[in-house]
Amino acid sequence: MKTRLLGVIALSVTGVIAVVLSLAAAQAPSPKVAGAPKELRVGIVTLLSGPASSTFGIPAKKAADAWVEKINDEGGVGGAKLVPVLTDEAGPGDKVVAEFRRLAADEKVDLVVGYISSANCVAVPPVAEELRVLTVLFDCGTTRVFEEAKYKYVFRTAAHTGIDGIGAARYLLTAKPDVKTVAGLNQDYAWGRDSWEIFIRALRKLKPDVQVVETLWPKLFQGDLSAEISKLLTAKPDVVFHSLWGTDLASVNSQGRVRGLFRQSLVIHNNSAFLFKEFRDLPEGFVIGFRGTHWPEIPDPAKNRLQREFIERCTKKFGEPCGSPHGSYHMVQALQGVKAAYEKAIKAAGRWPSVDDVVRAFEYLEFDSPSGRIAMAVGGGHQAIEDSLYGTVKLDAQRKQNVLTSVRVFPAKCVNPPDGVKTLDWIDQGFSGAQCP
Repeated sequence: MKTRLLGVIALSVTGVIAVVLSLAAAQAPSPKVAGAPKELRVGIVTLLSGPASSTFGIPAKKAADAWVEKINDEGGVGGAKLVPVLTDEAGPGDKVVAEFRRLAADEKVDLVVGYISSANCVAVPPVAEELRVLTVLFDCGTTRVFEEAKYKYVFRTAAHTGIDGIGAARYLLTAKPDVKTVAGLNQDYAWGRDSWEIFIRALRKLKPDVQVVETLWPKLFQGDLSAEISKLLTAKPDVVFHSLWGTDLASVNSQGRVRGLFRQSLVIHNNSAFLFKEFRDLPEGFVIGFRGTHWPEIPDPAKNRLQREFIERCTKKFGEPCGSPHGSYHMVQALQGVKAAYEKAIKAAGRWPSVDDVVRAFEYLEFDSPSGRIAMAVGGGHQAIEDSLYGTVKLDAQRKQNVLTSVRVFPAKCVNPPDGVKTLDWIDQGFSGAQCP
């Protein structure tokens, strides 16, 4: 199968910064709209504590800080300044729902942007509907949100996890078309099981003769994976697919490198939410992927003004890019979607819009982001689709740093099901209508 080969991409923060030393052209201030409030209060919900905070939550907060500042520097939304109301997503589901109610009732937010945990993205939408609060899910991956329910006031501006496993399967068959055996190593909870299910069903549909030789389910944050690695070394699969994160990801990288796992098998990681510093220490031959083109050099900052400005603003504010591509880029996408929806609604109404006006404008909306054009194309116009990006880590001996090689971008309509079709059904039906280069 032909895909776009984008060549060798080096992760060099200083190199990226050198390309984008000058500020992006100043944007015309957003004009004041009749009836516009002075402020648009936005609840920002992200993980500020707990094991996922450093990888997902804090980068998202940094991105929100930088991008809200940008929007306000340009006049806000219809002349209304964005006022972020930050809250921690950490905690059990009932606490998260109670906090959503507090944002609506006590903080009187106009909308909420949030949620990294898939469990929270299932728990919050019914409450958002009850309270009629515009809610934008920015990062969680579960396909359940819009494949198992319909909502009026809830949108998700990032793709769901279907593109992770489907993109991984398609990349595998370009990188190792003669693959015969695979193994799975995934944490034993919903994320790990869903990730494996999507990947293996996609791979079997694309290459029916592939055999699964081992399926391993370590506990979440088990840490010591020596027993699992021993089983993989014994089974000798051509490919190991995993969706580990946190301390488990660090363990498989360190233990697997020492014991030769990466020399024996092609190891593919599902949805790699790395901090930039961690990329430098990844083992050679490791395949990583992203739910969207969230990489410092893809899209090319020289050609994408928003990508250039995102890197630039984060670097100016924090001394480096905002961190994990996953959380940071998805937060910016959400804020860009909100801005575009309000502006479309303002144009249609000729005045400050009601929440229902914004909802109508948001459905099937398309808008620009640092990751390129985003389309709210499925879920009845409430769910975004994105491209899937995968590449292979290689040590550049001359530069003495890791680079990302053999990068391939699978277009959104190649890895996302059509509107109204569930992900697993689409896979089982042979990816009907997929538009792959």
